[in-house]
Amino acid sequence: MAKTQLGARVDEDVAELARKRAADLGLSVGDYLARLVQEDASGLRARALDAAARFLAEHQAIFDEAEAEAEADGRRPEGSRGARAA
Repeated sequence: MAKTQLGARVDEDVAELARKRAADLGLSVGDYLARLVQEDASGLRARALDAAARFLAEHQAIFDEAEAEAEADGRRPEGSRGARAA
């Protein structure tokens, strides 16, 4: 398939994230962006995010309980709890 060059301006932090994530996946930035657009257009990304949201809605209490137990057992310093899983 022939390739077309696109130009876009993004914040430097977004550009760096794209570079790092592409490298993590063994892709060029262009191939990584193409993959994101294809996933978005196909609805795959939205379905995956919906499934993750449903999972967390059903199981958030388990994550919260495990964090509370870890804190109570001294495995986590009090007040260092991270963001909720969601």
